Amino acid sequence: MPLRTPAPVLPRRERPARLPEIVPDPVDPPHRPGSAGEHVLQDQVGSVARADRFYGDQLRDRLLPRMVEFIARMEMAFVATADGHGECDSSLRAGPPGFVRVLDEFTLAYPEYRGNGVYASLGNLVENPHVGILMVDFTESLIGLHVNGRARIVDDEVFRASFPAAGGEESGGRRAERWVVVEVEEAYIHCRKHIPRMERVTQRREWGTDDPARKGGDFFGAKGTPQRAPRPARRRFPSTTHLGGGASRALRRRPHSR
Repeated sequence: MPLRTPAPVLPRRERPARLPEIVPDPVDPPHRPGSAGEHVLQDQVGSVARADRFYGDQLRDRLLPRMVEFIARMEMAFVATADGHGECDSSLRAGPPGFVRVLDEFTLAYPEYRGNGVYASLGNLVENPHVGILMVDFTESLIGLHVNGRARIVDDEVFRASFPAAGGEESGGRRAERWVVVEVEEAYIHCRKHIPRMERVTQRREWGTDDPARKGGDFFGAKGTPQRAPRPARRRFPSTTHLGGGASRALRRRPHSR
C-alpha cells in the first residue's frame, strides 16, 4: 500500500517568547479604572477629567437591572478575544432574544453551537480568558452595552446541571455544544451617536444547516487562492511612546527573564 505524502506544513508567523508588559506609572492611582495605556493617552491629550467622569458615571463592575433587561432582548453579540500572544479575533454570536443568559449580576453566559470546526474564539479563550462583548440595539433604543470579563468554557451537560434555572433548551433546531460563562469585570454604555437605525425584517434562518451554500459558500472567493502571499514592505509608523512626557516611562518594557 503506497504511503501518502504528508500535507505541507505552512510556516506560522514568528511570535515573541512573551509580550512586553505595560507597567503603570507609579503615580497612577491603582484603583483607577482602565488600562495604563488609556491613562497615558488621557494624560497626553488632556482628557483625564472627562475620562474620570465617564468611569465614575457609567462604568460598573456588575450588570445593573436595566442592563439585564437590555441583554434579555438582544439577538446578537459581537465577541472579541485574543490568544496568549495578543493576536486578536472578533466574531458574531446570534440567536433569539435571551440567547445570552444572565446568571446573576456578576455572571452571564452565551451558547456555542456547531460551526466550521475552527474554534477561533474558544481557542483564544483556552490561552487567554479575557473576553470583550458588545451588544447593540439597532432598532429601538439605539444604544450599546460593553461587557468585559474573564471566561471559562463549559460543556452543555455541565452547564445545564450547574445552572438549571438558566435553561439550556434547543433554539431554532439547534442545541448548544458548550457555553461560555463570563465573570463580569466591566459593564458600560456604548453611546448612540454613531449607531445607525435599522429596520427589522422577517427572515427564515437556517440555524442547523451544514449546507455550504446556505451558510454563505465561497462568498469572498477565497477557495483556490494561496493561503499565504508575499507581503509588501511595511510602512513604519512612530510608536506611541513618541508622546513623551512620561509616556515611555509608563509603557516601558520589563526585561525578559532568562
